[in-house]
Amino acid sequence: MSKETLDWLNANTLIGFTEKRGTAWHYRADLQSAEPNHYPGAIPVGDVKRRLFGWDAIPSAVYVEGPASGGLICVPDRRAFIRSDTEHVMGIFSDGYEPHPYEEWLIGTIDQLLDSELAIGSAGLLRQGAVAWVSVEVPENVTTPEGVEFRPHLFGATSFDGSLATTFKRAVTNVVCDNTMSAGLAEAGQQIKIRHSRHSKLRIGEARAALNIVYEIADEFAAEVKRLCATTVTDRQWAEFLEAHAPLADEPGRSRTLAEHKREALERLWRTDVRVAPWQHTAYGVLQAVNTYAHHEQTVRGAERAERNMLRAVTGGIDELDLDTLETLNGVLVATGSSSSA
Repeated sequence: MSKETLDWLNANTLIGFTEKRGTAWHYRADLQSAEPNHYPGAIPVGDVKRRLFGWDAIPSAVYVEGPASGGLICVPDRRAFIRSDTEHVMGIFSDGYEPHPYEEWLIGTIDQLLDSELAIGSAGLLRQGAVAWVSVEVPENVTTPEGVEFRPHLFGATSFDGSLATTFKRAVTNVVCDNTMSAGLAEAGQQIKIRHSRHSKLRIGEARAALNIVYEIADEFAAEVKRLCATTVTDRQWAEFLEAHAPLADEPGRSRTLAEHKREALERLWRTDVRVAPWQHTAYGVLQAVNTYAHHEQTVRGAERAERNMLRAVTGGIDELDLDTLETLNGVLVATGSSSSA
C-alpha cells in the first residue's frame, strides 16, 4: 500500500473503542497528527463533524470548451459538486440528482435511529471525500462460548460521486481480524437504501423497524456462530471445499496460478493463522478463512483495499461472500454424506 494511502487513512478516518478492539490495521504512529485518529472509547459526534465533515459540497455549473471558438459553453441540466475546502470535483450529475449532505444524512439520521447507549465507533472519508461512512456500536464486545469475539453495529454510508445510494445496514465486526461479516449468516443482512433523487426521504419509523437496530444482531450472529461451530468439517471435506471454491484450470496459465496461490493462502490460514485456526475443522472456520483472505490478502484491482472493503460492507458484497461460502460448503457436506450442513 502506498504511503499516500496510509497518510489518507491516518488523517481521514476516525477509529473508536480501541480499548476493546485495538488499533486499526492501517494505524501508523509516525503518520498521526497532533490529534490522533484513534479513540479509546466512543468518538465524539463533534469530532466527526469537525475533523471529517467540516466542509460543504458546493453545486457548480459545468462548462466545456467550444471546438471552434475555444470559448466556454455551459452544459445545460448538469451540475458538479465540489469540495469547498480542496475544490476537488467529486461528481457531475443531472438536475434530478439530490445531494445527501454527510452531516445531515449520516450524523442526523443515525441520531434519530438510535438510542443513548449506542455511540460512534468509526467514521471516515474515501475517494478524496466523495464517499463517507459512519458506524455506530455498542460499548462492549460480545464473546460467544465458542470464543468468537465481535462487535455488532449499524453502518451508514453515502456518496457525492454517484457510487452509492445512501445506505444503512446491519453488520458485524470480527475483533480478532478486524473483518466485516454478514450480520445474518443464514440470509442477507437487512438494509435500507435511499436513492439520490428528488423528493428522496428516509422514513425513520420504517427504517427503525426494518433494521431492528443493533441489539438483535448480537443474538442472531451468536446463534449462527454456535450452529456453524457445531458443524464438523473433516480434512477431506476441506480439500473438497477448496476444489469447489478455487477450481484449477485444466491448462497451465495465469488463471491456474492464481487459483493455486489462493488455495495455498487459504490452507495456511486454516492450519496456522490465529484468526482462523482456532475454529479449524468447523464450518465457522471455513467461513472465517475465506472472509479473512478476502479482506486482507486477496488481490485488489482498481481500488485501494480499505476502499474496497468498506464499499463491499455497504453494498452487500460481504453478505454475498459469506453466503456463497456457506452455500459452497453446504454442497460439499451434502455430497460427502455429512449428517449436518452449514
